Amino acid sequence: MNDVLTPAQRRKNMSHIRATDTKPELAVRRRLHKLGFRFRLHVRGLPGKPDLVFPGRRKVIFVNGCFWHSHDCRYGRVVPVTNSEFWAKKRSDTVARDARNRRDLQSLGWDVLVVWECRASNMDVLETELVDFLSVRRSPGSAA
Repeated sequence: MNDVLTPAQRRKNMSHIRATDTKPELAVRRRLHKLGFRFRLHVRGLPGKPDLVFPGRRKVIFVNGCFWHSHDCRYGRVVPVTNSEFWAKKRSDTVARDARNRRDLQSLGWDVLVVWECRASNMDVLETELVDFLSVRRSPGSAA
């Protein structure tokens, strides 16, 4: 099946997809701020440039899009028909990079939580997971 958009339309559409400050990320940030948690954004010195960084807690949160990071939900299982080999490689490379970044962060002593786009739509349920993750304090000097 051919793409319903022209190459120019598809290029314009893809160029408007954001890497930071996405709707799910902003929703998570607003809720955490409202709960009293303070954080830094997209710290370049850490592997993968986590979306939210809690330096005093040694914790980071990634807010991942289901399609882009191949989540196992219905949105992440979508297989593009057009240019499928390109997308399969791009998405598998992203999954490998995510695993490497999580491993690197953990080896540096950081706790990592991944929030999926599909879960961010129900913030009341997600709030419990976020608070539980952030409330467990590490003892000073403990490793991952």
